[in-house]
Amino acid sequence: MAVLRLLSAGAAQAVCEQVIAAFQRDTGHTVEAAFGAVGAMKARMVGGEPVDVIILSAQLIQDLVSGGLVAISSVTDIGKVGTGVAVRAGTPLPEVRTREALRGNILAASVIVCPDPATATAGKIVMKLMERLGVAAQIEDRMQFFPNGFAAMNWLAASSGALELGITQSTEILPNKGVTLVAPLPDEFQSKTVYTAGIAVRGTQPELARDFVRRLTAPEFRPTLRAAGFEIDS
Repeated sequence: MAVLRLLSAGAAQAVCEQVIAAFQRDTGHTVEAAFGAVGAMKARMVGGEPVDVIILSAQLIQDLVSGGLVAISSVTDIGKVGTGVAVRAGTPLPEVRTREALRGNILAASVIVCPDPATATAGKIVMKLMERLGVAAQIEDRMQFFPNGFAAMNWLAASSGALELGITQSTEILPNKGVTLVAPLPDEFQSKTVYTAGIAVRGTQPELARDFVRRLTAPEFRPTLRAAGFEIDS
């Protein structure tokens, strides 16, 4: 029995877990997977951690191609993901679809949770949003950062305070039954990220890696990707 090693952005965790389950059932092989902020996952590969498949934002995958760590012929886009606002399930849904409404509810929030902007795509988007809304200084002491959006949403789901908001990639919100996606960010603040799979040049399981990526990007898997929050080109 072989072991396939996967490093992945947290934004793809929910769909990867479905593919992992089917892959292990069908092949009898094992997948060892780690999910987290894209910067942290990239650093692990660059640092020499064994990996067969890596899923990151498209730009970071290209960086790995340029560095000779990912085979350019293996690079395959999964889909685009937007950023959304979340609240704990069962709590009132704030209005966030306009600049004014979003700004007002951010200022009114007791806590705002998001991924760490030092390493996570969504975290960088959130901090840029706060700057553009002109609220970064006012809400600085109410921001809470997490290693990835899944961790942020798990905290939000288990919280009990009032007026708590989460902002992260929609694919990290929708799979969590303890939180509700209020709405995507307004178009003027929206920044969609393309997530891409690549196969490691030094990986030990190239055939299994190709099989895994094929399953993840197959036409028959697209409805699952869309339901999870990915936008797929027809």
